[in-house]
Amino acid sequence: MSATLNTIIIYAKNMQRSAEFYRLHFGFETSGEVVEGLIELTAPKGGTNLLIHQAAKSVKLGQAAVKLMFSVADVAAFKAISAERGLLFGSTHQANGYAFANAKDPDQNNICISSRAYRELN
Repeated sequence: MSATLNTIIIYAKNMQRSAEFYRLHFGFETSGEVVEGLIELTAPKGGTNLLIHQAAKSVKLGQAAVKLMFSVADVAAFKAISAERGLLFGSTHQANGYAFANAKDPDQNNICISSRAYRELN
């Protein structure tokens, strides 16, 4: 038996603000409506969907245990568009045939854009 990862739950202090962040900067689709205590965000071209859940006061946000990595073909172009929308990524790093850059969401969760999925392997 196998399992498929298709949804990630993100705890947020302000659910609507976080949902809007992922809609605006990463193209997720959402009504913004809270249903059963969650705001659902759908990846329009496939991929992993997100659920935004209200964080309890006891939840420590911004832990470095998990980082969401978004695949983009052109890191520099994505950074430029994101900056126009108010999301600033840090320095672009070069790795083994790909580039990546890091930022944080409104609740200080780590996010990354990376061209790793688009690299050419020899």
